[in-house]
Amino acid sequence: DLHGDTVFLKRLVLRAGKEDIDLVVAAGDLTNFGDKLKYILNQLNRIGKPVLIIHGNHEDEEKLEAAVEECSNLVYLDKKEWRSGGYLFLGYGEGGFSVQDPKFRKIARRWYGEHQQEKIILVLHGPPFGTRADLIEKRHAGNKDFRSFIDRIKPKLVICGHLHETAGAVDQLGETKVVNPGWEGMVLELP
Repeated sequence: DLHGDTVFLKRLVLRAGKEDIDLVVAAGDLTNFGDKLKYILNQLNRIGKPVLIIHGNHEDEEKLEAAVEECSNLVYLDKKEWRSGGYLFLGYGEGGFSVQDPKFRKIARRWYGEHQQEKIILVLHGPPFGTRADLIEKRHAGNKDFRSFIDRIKPKLVICGHLHETAGAVDQLGETKVVNPGWEGMVLELP
């Protein structure tokens, strides 16, 4: 959730370029409604490592996907799968404000049928319901369909964003770690 902040972008690019980082994940809202899109993507591409990207509610899905395809190190992950290091990354970048999402339920059924026994990292823009990543003023504002999928498939990690109030939040749902790295980012080590 950079929202076009070039100061944080510069810090993230510098940190991501270090040897201990294998890949970068961006959970949407890189821009403010598309502003500075090409510049931001070019900076991320310069890291020289895979950068997995989904759109947030501040990006146009088609424009972001087309711009990502022009960059050799960027991967548009929305509604797609990507493998690395024994992990399967699944991405979904829709909305962020809905408590339920019929489009996600449809893709989740397919993912559940195909990937039950895999080590999954789920990348979402909006947070799952009932976690520290969706708690705003003692009320949960996340998506119940995301939570249901997590409860069923038990990914190793869920990376989400969207809610600025919960930036930096970390939670545990059984075997699943849920994080909202926020605009400052977060370095995570996978088991």
